[in-house]
Amino acid sequence: MRALKRIDRRYSLPTRRRSPSSRPALLLVLCLGSFPAFAAGPRVLPEGQLPQDQRLQPLQDLNGYFPFTVSPTPQAWHLRAEQIRRQMLVSQGLWPLPKKTPLKPVIHSLLDQGDYTIEKAYFESFPGFYVTGSLYRPKHGTGKKPAVLCPHGHWSQGRFYDNALAAVKTEIEQEAEASIESGRSPLQSRCVQLARLGCVVFHYDMIGYADCQQISFDLAHRFATQRPKMNAAEDWGLFSPQAESQLQSVMGLQTYNSIRAIDFVSQLEDVDPSRIGVTGASGGGTQTFMVSALDPRVTASMPCVMVSTAMQGGCTCENSSCLRVGMGNIHFAAMFAPKPLGLTAADDWTKEMVTKGFPELQQHFQMLGAPDNLMLHSRVEFGHNYNLPSRQAMYAWFNEHLQLGSKQPTQEGEFPRLSSAEMTVWDAAHPQPAGGDKFETALLATWHDDAQRQLHELIPTDTDSLAEFRQVVGGGIDAVVGRGLSAATELEYERTNKWDRGDFLEIVGLVRNKTHHEELPMAFFYPSKWAGDVAIWLDARGKSALYDAAGQPVAAVQQLLQNQVAVVAVDLLYQGEFLATDPPQKTRRVENPREAAAYTFGYNATLFARRVHDVLTTISFVQHHEEKPQHIFLVGLGKAGPWAAAALAQAGHLIDRAAIETAGFRFHDVTDLHSPDFLPGGAKYFDLPGMLSLAAPTPLLLAGESAEGRQVIAATYQAAGAAQALQVAAESPSASEVASWLLTQE
Repeated sequence: MRALKRIDRRYSLPTRRRSPSSRPALLLVLCLGSFPAFAAGPRVLPEGQLPQDQRLQPLQDLNGYFPFTVSPTPQAWHLRAEQIRRQMLVSQGLWPLPKKTPLKPVIHSLLDQGDYTIEKAYFESFPGFYVTGSLYRPKHGTGKKPAVLCPHGHWSQGRFYDNALAAVKTEIEQEAEASIESGRSPLQSRCVQLARLGCVVFHYDMIGYADCQQISFDLAHRFATQRPKMNAAEDWGLFSPQAESQLQSVMGLQTYNSIRAIDFVSQLEDVDPSRIGVTGASGGGTQTFMVSALDPRVTASMPCVMVSTAMQGGCTCENSSCLRVGMGNIHFAAMFAPKPLGLTAADDWTKEMVTKGFPELQQHFQMLGAPDNLMLHSRVEFGHNYNLPSRQAMYAWFNEHLQLGSKQPTQEGEFPRLSSAEMTVWDAAHPQPAGGDKFETALLATWHDDAQRQLHELIPTDTDSLAEFRQVVGGGIDAVVGRGLSAATELEYERTNKWDRGDFLEIVGLVRNKTHHEELPMAFFYPSKWAGDVAIWLDARGKSALYDAAGQPVAAVQQLLQNQVAVVAVDLLYQGEFLATDPPQKTRRVENPREAAAYTFGYNATLFARRVHDVLTTISFVQHHEEKPQHIFLVGLGKAGPWAAAALAQAGHLIDRAAIETAGFRFHDVTDLHSPDFLPGGAKYFDLPGMLSLAAPTPLLLAGESAEGRQVIAATYQAAGAAQALQVAAESPSASEVASWLLTQE
């Protein structure tokens, strides 16, 4: 944490001599709905003026600007890459990675095409969920051969794509294609030529395309409106609040299918698993950079017309909650460095890559010592494509980096184009599997049950297993909340007013998180005989909740002040001075009319998360205050309990004692994607109790939690050797009772 910058030092906090018998501590008291009617209290800002906080600006969406900043050293990048990879995996519902079940591959109906063969292939990524495609193999050469995955992207009918003849003729005139057959099916042409170059090629279907119909095209790629019957506490469907709370998405399923496709080709007897390439364009480009970033087995990658600082991917299959908060496609492409990465640009959202994005990637590869392992083929005279010039650039790239040994330049030859009837993997001997709503809910249940089995196996029994639990569960919650306490965060404080009330000072001011361009109005009470304790008091009403109807501190605050405890209150986002009208009942959404959470929360943290960020900023501010408080107590009552629990999960190492009331809150029970309590992924890692479990061994007074919910919390405390530090309140305590409990603890 950088040194706290103070705007006006004339109003620096008063320094008081501490009583020799007093125990210095920092109390953070977060209470919501626990106090009587109150007065507004003094404002920090002039009436009608809102904080200068970037979160009040329009939301980021998929058409925003997503620049990439190069890390200064390889060591700094490796730490950053670990965080990016974890966020990617969490966002895809793949943290932890599903337990890999038998693929049960089926390869049939070999078709000899002279110098290569084509077979029909399918396998199970999850039990009963089939990945389908065409398997191309070269007939020449000896020994094991490289494999190339070809995800197809959003061409009509996908693998079965057949371009209109008139369009092909125009493309030939523009030198985008060289022949009728390759123009009719550039997808087949790509696979044929790679096979002729000596590669085993698996051209597989995206969900909802060609033979992969268990989840429909309309659901996977055109979802627009929530389906009430699929929004249920059990047997939920895709895009529902329940699926989002578990981070289950079409994009996550497709990414996992791509990982399993690598499993499939790696197990083929004629494949060299040390030479695996991936290439695709458009939505296939998205899958290419995703699997290349996440699966270390990929050795050469070429995502086409998809990596840029501009539009990030418009389809529901290219968006998932949490994925692009604070990052974008350039970051994901950078994850592949220093391995060979080829890119293409066209007259679409990638047209500025030469000046925006690619120069930073060049610096990135240079910094990692591999400047020759990056290439951009920019042909902005063509529209969005994977046309012949782009394919030829790819052939040259893979020829070099998959060690194909072909003479350059590579020219595509003629080939017999197959019809959809000739390519389909389903026939009488291989019947098409059932899909539909029941299959969808069963698939998500399988996915969920696997994750929960793995997570429950991690419930710790000793310090070693506690470390693994914190790595997986804590790592997941880190990505879900989206911010921890960073040493690089820069804070600034401006005091705007101060009053001497006799027994205490009342001060108001602004805390600015300059790193994230956020600004929080705060109020402070300092007793005349301050012993070093500080209470930060959060409430749904903001800092005004410190005041009763007469404008005096409420009873619990007076109790703390009388015991030489300073009190701090803060307006979190959309509380108090953040509001020009009544508090919002629903969170904002981007202008995209489709009711998929990822369009908003794939690019922006939720209101719940942002309020937790404000709690963390407040903790950082007090922790680094010049008075050097030595201990932190954290209390959250009523609806503030979930905020406190999430902040505790991120800042537990700073908390000396905590008292939290959960009132049985569960993220899984939130049924509105735009509820202020909605948090994608919030339910996956043991829900709210999972956040509290990360507090061990911090002494914790826990109220309002079920016996079942306490199990994982108790287990972590037991494993940390701090079972006695977890205390369970029989009834919901009042604010005064909690204050008394804090004041009487040793």
